[in-house]
Amino acid sequence: MAGTFSVSDAVELAVVERSGFVESRHAGSAVVLGPDGEVARSLGDVRSPVFPRSTLKPFQAVASMTSGVTLRGEDAAIATASHSGTAAHVALVRGLLARERIPATALGCPLALPIDTAARDQVIRSGGAKERVYMECSGKHAAMLLACAANDWPLEGYLAPEHPMQRKVLDVLERFTGERPAASGVDGCGAPVHAVSLTGLARGIQKITTAQTSSPFALFREAAVLTEAATEHPWAVGGPGRPDTIAMERLGVFAKIGAEGLMVMTAPNGTSTAVKVLDGSARATTIVALRLLADAGALEHDAVDAVQAELDLWIMGGDRPVGEIRATV
Repeated sequence: MAGTFSVSDAVELAVVERSGFVESRHAGSAVVLGPDGEVARSLGDVRSPVFPRSTLKPFQAVASMTSGVTLRGEDAAIATASHSGTAAHVALVRGLLARERIPATALGCPLALPIDTAARDQVIRSGGAKERVYMECSGKHAAMLLACAANDWPLEGYLAPEHPMQRKVLDVLERFTGERPAASGVDGCGAPVHAVSLTGLARGIQKITTAQTSSPFALFREAAVLTEAATEHPWAVGGPGRPDTIAMERLGVFAKIGAEGLMVMTAPNGTSTAVKVLDGSARATTIVALRLLADAGALEHDAVDAVQAELDLWIMGGDRPVGEIRATV
């Protein structure tokens, strides 16, 4: 059966330490690209394919933005988001749909409650129920529906691999990564997901996040707009306490987390990294990516130390911390 790299091809990326004892170890692979796009460091197998999961969203957002949909500021940020479903997030999604009077029922993502605890509690207290707009991928789906409306593509079936919207996503992914997917599947939100190498993923994200608005090519102009929107409105990309939001707010990086242990990140100087934790856990991915960028000289170690304290990496013993999750790269 086709799949990603094996345990024997992975390396230790992080450990979980409790009371001075290493209780668990997270293995995986990671790659760092210098500002020039060359591989500066690789850990484990960075050539085998991985499903990018939500780290695919920047490519999907650019696909929508280059299909006749004007997204700027918070509207662009929500299109690349894995949002926590706060009232502000949901308002942005509803606002996108309202542009073309698209009903929320047209969203192809699953019914869900907000990830954010306070927002979820509010929905339940008010007698609300699961809705598609609460699902963390609803911004991406709303942007895709707008692209369909702009091009007279059918709204129904917009998640099918053969639909023009999804063919556009595939084309954008191939252009930025320089790779043809090794496999395709269905993501948790129902959209197609395509397997590329960790190096290809890092390359594609770096091209998106270092693009210039002065580019003669619309693909790169819109990528630059998307990056600026995400870094200026990091709350919209994740939400309160979400690790990629914290990293962007505190360090000025572009960060996007993905399910099953994925993280992509670009520092202000263009140094980029892509991380895949093999067991699928996301709890160490942010600090691993930040440490890799710091080791590459793209971030200050002291600044990363300060952010680490905000990432909820403490291991608790009763009411007090007795250890931490820490990167070992």
